[in-house]
Amino acid sequence: MKHDVSLLWSLALSLLIVGCAYSFRGASVPSHIKTVAIPIVEDQSGFGEPGLRERFTNELIARFINDNSLEIADKLAADSMLEGVITMVRDDASVVEAGEQVTKRRITVSITMVYHDLKLRKKMWEKEFTNWGDWEPAAGLQERENGLQQAINKITEDILIDTVSGW
Repeated sequence: MKHDVSLLWSLALSLLIVGCAYSFRGASVPSHIKTVAIPIVEDQSGFGEPGLRERFTNELIARFINDNSLEIADKLAADSMLEGVITMVRDDASVVEAGEQVTKRRITVSITMVYHDLKLRKKMWEKEFTNWGDWEPAAGLQERENGLQQAINKITEDILIDTVSGW
C-alpha cells in the first residue's frame, strides 16, 4: 500500500514536471492584437484569371470570420494587417495516359503574404505560401474552377494557421 502511494506521488510529480515544460507558444496571437485588416491582394502572376484577386481576398476574409480568432476591421482601425501578392499561378498536366492524353491537371498558386503588427509598427512575418488543386480536363471549365478553388482553400487555411498560431 505504501509503495502504491509513493508510486502515485512519483507519477503525479512526473506529470506535473512534464506539464510545466509544455509551452503555449503558438497557441494564439499576442494579447494586444484583436483585429486584422485584409486589403485586396495584388495579382502579379500574369495568369490572367478574371476576379482572382477578389476571390482570394474574399476567401481569406471568410476564413478569419469563421475562425473567430481575430475580428476583421478597416485598415485605419485594425491592430494588424495581412497584405498579399499572388506571384504565380500555373496549370500543368499532372497525369498523362497512353497516347499523350492528359487526364488530370494541377493548378498551383503561390502568394507572398506579409503580416504587420500595426500597434507596435513592425513586420511580424513575411512568407510565401504555395498549394494546389487537381482537376480533370474532360469535365470542362467548371472543373478547372473547382481545382483553382481547392488551391485557394488550402492556401487561405495555411495563412490563417500561421497568423493565429504561429507565435
